[in-house]
Amino acid sequence: MKGRLFIKIHENDNVAIAVNELPVGTKLTDEITTLETIPQGHKIAFKDFNKGDAIIRYNVILGYALQKIKKGSWINEHMLELPTPPLLDEMKSGINIVKDLPKAPIRTFEGYRNPNGGFAGTRNILGISTTVQCVSGVLNVAVKRMKEKLLPKYPNVDDIVPINHAYGCGVAINAPDAVIPIRSLKNISKHPNFGGELMVVALGCEKLTVEMLVDEADINPENVVVLQELAGFNAMIDKLMEVAEIKLKRLNERKRETLPLSDLLIGMQCGGSDAFSGVTANPSAGYATDMLVEAGATVMFSEVTEVRDGVYILAERCVNDDVMKKLINEMKWYDNYLEKGKVDRSANPTPGNKKGGLSNIVEKAMGSIAKSGSSPIVEVLSPGEIPSKKGLIFAATPASDIVCGPSQLASGIGLQVFMTGRGTPYGLAISPVIKVSSRNNIKNLWSDLIDVNAGVIATGESTIQEVGTKLFNLIIDVASGRKKSWAELYELHNDLCFFNPAPIT
Repeated sequence: MKGRLFIKIHENDNVAIAVNELPVGTKLTDEITTLETIPQGHKIAFKDFNKGDAIIRYNVILGYALQKIKKGSWINEHMLELPTPPLLDEMKSGINIVKDLPKAPIRTFEGYRNPNGGFAGTRNILGISTTVQCVSGVLNVAVKRMKEKLLPKYPNVDDIVPINHAYGCGVAINAPDAVIPIRSLKNISKHPNFGGELMVVALGCEKLTVEMLVDEADINPENVVVLQELAGFNAMIDKLMEVAEIKLKRLNERKRETLPLSDLLIGMQCGGSDAFSGVTANPSAGYATDMLVEAGATVMFSEVTEVRDGVYILAERCVNDDVMKKLINEMKWYDNYLEKGKVDRSANPTPGNKKGGLSNIVEKAMGSIAKSGSSPIVEVLSPGEIPSKKGLIFAATPASDIVCGPSQLASGIGLQVFMTGRGTPYGLAISPVIKVSSRNNIKNLWSDLIDVNAGVIATGESTIQEVGTKLFNLIIDVASGRKKSWAELYELHNDLCFFNPAPIT
């Protein structure tokens, strides 16, 4: 990065972050000179702090100084005491409803209309669901054979994807929290990219029975293969190939057509975040979010622990008290969930987050929320729920990349935008993933993994609006099948780790 030396977000902030590493003795202003080397992205004290003084960034108290800190010094994670999380029962809804959103330059895309209505597909995929991990070995062999022998016969089908997971047996299937993985697996079997074609592979003795995963009307030999009912491995493979070909023939008739953006559902997620994430990548994604919502699309953002410290900001954007109450209930559920594990939201930041300048979860949360833009929040979902409204939605998923992603897939996203500061090769097989970097360094290092570089915002070479518009246009192109993201091109597919807070027996 070049040009400016530091970035200060708000006039009330008493810290700034270093755009590049700043050597000791670097003059920042007439009053401030660095007293030590400041690593890239880390905070610089813009005043003298006494023990207990508030340290402010984003016009928010990140924490309280644990010691005296001189102006020009490096402030790192060891110098802050975490503040008390916001109280949930004192929030107000509907007091910050923004209606004047940036106008979208495009209002349609080329997608796949689905026979059961709902959101449109962005890809044409045969998705094969499973009731239990025990069938994965056989299914993986079958899918390999399907791709070699069947898929070339059906050129309009993009891929065949097994929905392998670790759930289904050895679990407390009737525990209250088991509703989360069961709902997620049931909903993902009907993903918009699967074109209404249902194919399920079961073992036959698992706790997650076919009846729990599939509607009664859909339980028939054309949709469900039970391995214990077949005479050996070759019979299993033959049956799976037979059922798959029936589905592939129908999927091959599926065609893209011009659809309104109101038929599109996009997911927003961030991972490997750093101090620039909330300055460049996430705000540009937030600008794209606002344009999508303005054009009628639905956008979903998530990660409970990464909004918990800014939840009052989200409450003010909830369109009514009912939406806010659902938000409060999801926050309380997660607070209790963490308490059971003897941790709190401070367990979220990773060593990489801290190395990238994020001192604690408060600072991370303020940057994470930026990807939601400024649109009103019309609905709050539990993990794996399908939206019933259109607009901006908060889906209460864990923050873990590989758990949040499958939860958003279960909710039906046709494409995901993934912001990163430290870099990650993350990807999803069911929906394409667009990567946005927060720093020029990451784009330069991973030129063939990062799709959009927002680091140019930090250096002053571009604006949030310009990068956000570029991202918006790429979203439409990828959703329409005109372009592929790097993750999709390389088939970078993470495992599907579905959220299961219920006991494992």
